[in-house]
Amino acid sequence: MTENLVHQEKYKDFEIEIYQDTDPMSPRDWSNLGTMVCFHNRYKLGDQSGMSMEELKDLVRRKDKDVLALPLYLYDHSGITMRTSPFSCPWDSGQVGYIYITYENIRKNWNVKKVTKKLIKQTLEILENEVKTYNDYLIGNVYGYVVKKDGEQIDSCWGYLGDWDGKEYGALVAAKEIVDGYLQSSNFVQEGI
Repeated sequence: MTENLVHQEKYKDFEIEIYQDTDPMSPRDWSNLGTMVCFHNRYKLGDQSGMSMEELKDLVRRKDKDVLALPLYLYDHSGITMRTSPFSCPWDSGQVGYIYITYENIRKNWNVKKVTKKLIKQTLEILENEVKTYNDYLIGNVYGYVVKKDGEQIDSCWGYLGDWDGKEYGALVAAKEIVDGYLQSSNFVQEGI
């Protein structure tokens, strides 16, 4: 595993090791709000919807009537990356599909009768974040941690998408929380609580 080690540090007398997760689960296997439909001759991308390109085009034509959709663009050069806006390179990039949700599913998800402008904005932000999360997966921006005490592993967890040292909740933050929790529970045991 040392070939995937990206960071190690001491934290409160514990050793924390951060590794790149080389076998992550696709975030498209999670429960997602949007449906991501892509067509590419070399890669299986997005959700396996069984939808044809013509069906997708028909669906997207309903955009702003009863469907919210964002285009998906792929850049393919020594790896792939995806986003909802075009890349500047016309040779190695192009549109590969859409991420979408119907108004009916928006109403079901939020248990509302009317889809408001505020709800549309919120939904589009979620779709955009789903694409960013999927892009982290595509580019290998997925990590795990191993926490050790005196060389013995006491905890590990994998599948943290985004920067390993992410300020909000990357693998390093999670590992430090494990150490803090371990120390807190050890204090309770020592004090007889």
